[in-house]
Amino acid sequence: MGRAAVETIMGAVVLLVAAFFVVFAYSAADLSEVQGTHYRARFGSLGGLTPGNDVRLGGVKVGTVLRQKIDPKDFRAEVEFSVRPDLRLPEDTLATVTSEGLIGGKYLRLVVGTSKKRLAAGGLIRKTRDALSVEELLSRAIFLLTEDPKKPGK
Repeated sequence: MGRAAVETIMGAVVLLVAAFFVVFAYSAADLSEVQGTHYRARFGSLGGLTPGNDVRLGGVKVGTVLRQKIDPKDFRAEVEFSVRPDLRLPEDTLATVTSEGLIGGKYLRLVVGTSKKRLAAGGLIRKTRDALSVEELLSRAIFLLTEDPKKPGK
């Protein structure tokens, strides 16, 4: 067998191993869209939340962000998302945009309430918290640090 044939076979083996790792990473990352009940929530700021991001409850992925749009009446961002069909959310559920860390990706975090009434499919979650960006937090901290403590407060 010639040198070119050996190099071709080795290249094919490398490509097969790389393809295996791509398929394994895709299946392990759980990037598939969760099919289930659709809900909506409105926010003043999404802070980088996009369709395809996770919806998590207690840190566990239970859904997927499907769409986002601006409500022309109040100019707030409206997010539509799906949640597993076996999870029927209480009416007083809180939705907040959170990040996985300082530079991590965004996800929609749900904190279930104690209400016995459940949201209907397509229902609107009324309790929401907007996303806080790292820049916003840093500017607040810098403002507090540079404020003169001797100056009378407002």
